[in-house]
Amino acid sequence: MANRMTINFQEISLIIPAYNPDNKLIELVNELSSINFNSIIVVDDGSSTSNHIFNELKDKQNCIILHHEKNKGKGRALKTAFSYVQKHQTNITGMLTADADGQHSIPDIKKVAESLLKHPNNLILGVRDFKKENIPLRSRFGNNLTKLIFRITSGLNIRDTQTGLRGIPLSFSKHLLNVDGERYEFETRMILASKDINCEISEVEIDTIYIDDNSSSHFNPILDSLKIYYIFIRFLLSSVASFILDVGLFTLFSAFLKTILPGSFIIISTILARVFSSLFNYFVNRNIVFKSTTYTKVTLIKYYTLAVFILGASSISVHYTYQFIGDHEVIIKVLIDSILFLMSFYIQRTWIFNKKQATEGEHL
Repeated sequence: MANRMTINFQEISLIIPAYNPDNKLIELVNELSSINFNSIIVVDDGSSTSNHIFNELKDKQNCIILHHEKNKGKGRALKTAFSYVQKHQTNITGMLTADADGQHSIPDIKKVAESLLKHPNNLILGVRDFKKENIPLRSRFGNNLTKLIFRITSGLNIRDTQTGLRGIPLSFSKHLLNVDGERYEFETRMILASKDINCEISEVEIDTIYIDDNSSSHFNPILDSLKIYYIFIRFLLSSVASFILDVGLFTLFSAFLKTILPGSFIIISTILARVFSSLFNYFVNRNIVFKSTTYTKVTLIKYYTLAVFILGASSISVHYTYQFIGDHEVIIKVLIDSILFLMSFYIQRTWIFNKKQATEGEHL
């Protein structure tokens, strides 16, 4: 208990993005002020109402109001606050983000703040328990969907990918200004960005509070989940386009070489089609899917190393699985290639086109 008394919340700025908030925001700011948060930054994200609330808050000594002329999304609101902190509060340990609708209790905010002060280089996530019966269906669905895809595509097992209660080191917030995402997808990309720069993640369990069945939330579990995993969708479309190109080129080369090289036109057509379609896939993945700036020669070598590995793993796995089962070779190939497809996405994102390696590659 004595250790808790030494916690100095003045080393932390608390950020609250707000879009058309109600009086719960005033209550939250008043409670935060009572526990010595001397820097509370509220971002008015283009609210069409609630002017009286922001007018009341701006008169409070410890509260800073930042305004967007129009609604730009939660991600942009957070970046606006991060930018302000980087310019005006460079002597703090870090910042907390909390929602404006009263879903985060004061004890939980204190727990996350304490964790950030104890681990000033870690991203702190206040995680909720989605197994409880009182969780609204759309919130349970949204979290389970993003958690599953997140684990598959990134290798990170995060219990709550959508939590708005977070502790963010000051140095990490500077990196976050360059992370894509203007709306809710930014919060998930924040977690991915922590992996890119080896920022450790700490999870702090918090209460699961929903007011009026979470009706005030602006999160759309379908549309916003699609935005969150837009990079994976681009990867999928790139792969489909490459497959279509591969089949089209094979057809073209076969028609041209069939009469010239009747004994070997299939092999040659297959090789030529695969060379061109794989180069197409490489450049689309590098420039559009992962938007990498890593030295081209390095990524090209890694890409074809992975391609050879995937080809060998597919052939060997399908062969021996078929030998073991003795039937259903097509189903076996589909299942194995699906697993390898997800593996390929993960390896390309974290090893081949990893933005963290860009600076290193430019010197090779």
